[in-house]
Amino acid sequence: MEDCCVSNNNSITIDTEINCPRCGSKGKDIKIITIKSLLLPEALATLDASENYRMCSNQKCDVIYFNDKGGIFQAQDLKVPVFLKNDDQNCPVCYCFGWTREKLKADLEKTGSGTAENEISGHIKAGRCVCEVNNPEGSCCLNNVKKYLASLLEI
Repeated sequence: MEDCCVSNNNSITIDTEINCPRCGSKGKDIKIITIKSLLLPEALATLDASENYRMCSNQKCDVIYFNDKGGIFQAQDLKVPVFLKNDDQNCPVCYCFGWTREKLKADLEKTGSGTAENEISGHIKAGRCVCEVNNPEGSCCLNNVKKYLASLLEI
């Protein structure tokens, strides 16, 4: 389900492991379409579209995307906050259908079990999600939703 709404076209394969130039964490491969769709105009103007980019998965690192030549993009370069790196309650967890941490928590408190997972799954089955261009991770948001809901239930 991780790639529920990602097309099989333009997939990238990177044989070498490149780590974040700031923190050294292993990066996750990101399609260029994801980066192009989320960069602010000023940052987009500096993008080297011929490079392969990765996302830094270290929550404490300020780098979002990086390439093997040391080029980086940070949170201030993106149109949206990055769930993985932003603890704000208004930060999207599901970028396609507007589920923020706050909205997920309120829904869970109101219903006791939450409706988000079923609602999002229905949208996915109907072919409505576009996580590839909306989610900074470039992949389906549903797993993040499930993990966040599980963390709320543990409290």
